[in-house]
Amino acid sequence: MTALNLPPFEARLAERQGRRFIFDILRRRYVALTPEEWVRQHFVHYLLEHKGYPAALMVNEVQVKLNATRKRCDTVLYRRDLSARVIVEYKAPEVEITQAVFNQIMRYNMVLRADYLMVSNGIRHFCCRMDYANNSSIFLPDIPHFTALQ
Repeated sequence: MTALNLPPFEARLAERQGRRFIFDILRRRYVALTPEEWVRQHFVHYLLEHKGYPAALMVNEVQVKLNATRKRCDTVLYRRDLSARVIVEYKAPEVEITQAVFNQIMRYNMVLRADYLMVSNGIRHFCCRMDYANNSSIFLPDIPHFTALQ
């Protein structure tokens, strides 16, 4: 797999019937190892081990209903009252982070109304804080530590 711009972690890998799998610490099971999943697992470990995010409040593959369709948010960090605090969208390393990616996560946020949106392809990472009072978003210079979330 591609080297990423994230700290390494001890990935638990497996192979079954010629397919590769990686252990998802949040879902507590092995999932197919795709380039996007490689990014997700690195980023989740980064949030947990380097940014202090609590695993008990994080969920991978969160389904949301948007109009008449069902979509899946890659990762959501919740508050203790189960309202969304952060939504994270992942792309494979070769996928450029474009306005279309931000439009995608903004659509999810129409339902969840999270305080922060993060996007990563494992090479480049972006985080913005939503300002609902002014109907805008503010891009942050780095992924904030959990204790810095407002």
